[in-house]
Parts: sequence; structure tokens; C-alpha cells
Amino acid sequence: MENAQIRKLKFPLLITAVMLISGAVTVAQTSAPASKTNSTEAKNTENGKRLYLAKRCWECHDYEGQGGSGPRIAPPRLSLSALTTYIRQPKGQMPPYMQRVLSDSEVADIYAFLQTAPKPPAAKSIPLLEY
Repeated sequence: MENAQIRKLKFPLLITAVMLISGAVTVAQTSAPASKTNSTEAKNTENGKRLYLAKRCWECHDYEGQGGSGPRIAPPRLSLSALTTYIRQPKGQMPPYMQRVLSDSEVADIYAFLQTAPKPPAAKSIPLLEY
């Protein structure tokens, strides 16, 4: 019985540790000086972040697309075209964002912002996930 109770306690601690680790990676990467050579790309990324926050994507996908009550969307696994199609005609609980609400160029900027997110670490690389 004690083993079961210990395992129940390990899971919340594990989730907390993973969140802290991924948050530390994000902070380290976002606080580094920008090395973008293309200022248009940098502007689109900044605009994408602004739009992501303004359109309240963070409510389901958290502040950097790493998932919350909705799925992880960053870095994107879909192409820009597929993401745009999904945003216009989503499945499940996501509301549709039509062209008049979010233009194709704004979707492209959000996509550029999502691409800046680091890939999640492999489960094998996280010692707390080993039993």
C-alpha cells in the first residue's frame, strides 16, 4: 500500500519538475540576444506573439504554445497551410477563426512565433521519468 501512495505522490512531483525544466529552457532561450539576420522575420515573430496573446490562444495552449487545457501546438507539427485550414475549420472545442477575425498573414505570423519554441526534451532524457 505504501508503494501505491508513493507512486501517487511521484506523478505530481514529476509533472512539476518537467514544467520547471521546460520553463527554464524557454527563459534561457528567450533571454538570449536576438541573432535574427532577417528583420522582417523577427518582426513577424514579434507580431505573431502579440497576436497569439491578443487573440487569446494562450487560454487553451498556454503562453508559448506548450499546451494547457488544449494540446501543445509549439513548435508546430503541421505545415502553415494545414494549420491555417485547421484554424478556419477546427475539430473539437476550438472555435473557428475566420479570415475576417484572423487574416492569413496574421496566421503566418503566429506560426512564425510558434516555430521559435524549443522542442520538448525526449522522455528518456528526463531522469524523473525513469522508474
